[in-house]
Amino acid sequence: MPTSAIRLVRFTGRLLLALAAVASLVVVFLGLIVLTDGAGSGLGAWLATLGVGTVLALWRGRRRTWPARLMPFLPVAVAAALTASVCIPTVPTDRRYPPALPFVATQHWSLATGSRVAVYHYPSARPGIRHPVPLVYLNGGPVRGISVLDHRFLRLLARQGYDVYAYEQAGGGRSDLLPMSRYTISRSVRDLAAFVDRLGKGKADILGFSSGGVVLTRALADPRVAARLHRAIVAEPGPMDGPTARITGHKGRESARSLAPAMTGPRSTHTPRYAAAFGLMRLGLLTPDTGLIGQAEGANAFKAADLGSDTASAYCARDAHRIPVEDTAQNFTFSPAASMRIQQTVRDSPSIAPELRRSQTPAMLMIAECSSQVRQWATAVLAHDPAIQRTQYMPGVGHHMWNGLDDNNDRAAAVITAFLQDKPAPLTNYPTRDEIPAFLRDRK
Repeated sequence: MPTSAIRLVRFTGRLLLALAAVASLVVVFLGLIVLTDGAGSGLGAWLATLGVGTVLALWRGRRRTWPARLMPFLPVAVAAALTASVCIPTVPTDRRYPPALPFVATQHWSLATGSRVAVYHYPSARPGIRHPVPLVYLNGGPVRGISVLDHRFLRLLARQGYDVYAYEQAGGGRSDLLPMSRYTISRSVRDLAAFVDRLGKGKADILGFSSGGVVLTRALADPRVAARLHRAIVAEPGPMDGPTARITGHKGRESARSLAPAMTGPRSTHTPRYAAAFGLMRLGLLTPDTGLIGQAEGANAFKAADLGSDTASAYCARDAHRIPVEDTAQNFTFSPAASMRIQQTVRDSPSIAPELRRSQTPAMLMIAECSSQVRQWATAVLAHDPAIQRTQYMPGVGHHMWNGLDDNNDRAAAVITAFLQDKPAPLTNYPTRDEIPAFLRDRK
């Protein structure tokens, strides 16, 4: 074999060994991050990894002469640089709230629970018509700002004569943060009751969408909170309790999840620090109150593009190439850690079915044809709440039913206003409780 070929083989072998050493140290670092729950912004794990790498480099170089003795330190230096990037914040670590919206004033209300929430009010925009009961909107997330797309829909309801209020749940949007341990589904329900009390207009109609529908469902199961509700609309709810969360089943008709073009724009997950933090949290290897990144830093870092295919899953397959922009970069906020914390408290909660069976608040359930939610999450509410008066199966829309496409907003508003005014439903009452088995069997 020629000398040059031998040298190439030796160089390649040494390079592969060096890369393996770097990869091994990175794995050690990530393992220590998990074991320490990211304590000290990961600095403890970084120092321990550096120490391990240094000891191994000294051991490997013990019989070499200078400067060959320094060669084992090169993979250590590379690994140290790579892992250090996980320990250094690249966004502010104190909460930076979105700027004010140009089309609605942001108020801040302090609730009796201690939460300080951002509130938006759309008074009736229809001259001479103002429905006497206020309508309160609970957005999804769970700890996410209200999107511009949702604000447009709320303005449409105001043009129908409704006095519309919306608030961003604690930690979301422009609302103040809570200590991580206080983010629970029970706290969200208490905040709803406190908000209606703070509104000071008697009972309120509530529209709860997605995780907001979970808050509303649990409110209906609590007589003390339900006493404050006039009518309830549960739209595309998530799982209402632990037993429901553990149900596995099919979803709605095909969504655009695997068909839509990839979202564009900046991603926090292109930065090693946030890719590691959010990835390990999603895998359940870091707790929501991890010491690696703080709640405020995580919310500052998370971008709309980080949602990836989750956004596309809220639309029907036929809309894959015309998914609207749901929000502006300036208004978008999402707190992944606080959201995971609330979702965990739902999964850990016992069944609320016995309490829900005693509900007396008139309610309506809205289900999307191309829903990305497990069907049993919605049918469980229907099965156990005897006060649900009608179910509206919305054809041609995905999880985000009022999405600005075609006449979808008008159709959703027609369904909602008909129920609130106790008028005949625009759509067939489907599925009924008796039709749940057939509805699930037919994979509607």
